[in-house]
Amino acid sequence: MTPLNEADIGIALASLDGWALDEDGKALRRQFVFDSFVQAFGFMTQVALLAQQADHHPEWSNVYNKVDIRLTTHDAKGLTQRDIKLAQAIDAL
Repeated sequence: MTPLNEADIGIALASLDGWALDEDGKALRRQFVFDSFVQAFGFMTQVALLAQQADHHPEWSNVYNKVDIRLTTHDAKGLTQRDIKLAQAIDAL
């Protein structure tokens, strides 16, 4: 996997809703806020199924109704198309 260059990252960010570049420029971050813990956990379950299908798993955390997701490709030491595709799939939920 080849990491995306700065121009490709900019194009990808423009197509994503609410995602931001991590401070190190090597990951995407987004926080999702729900009405309840049950909704947040249900969302995480849906994301888990997407991630498993894509064989690309997020770094994430959950506190009550909030889910924080960080996407990066460790093997490439940065962002790749795999991260963009998973972010787009998450947005489609």
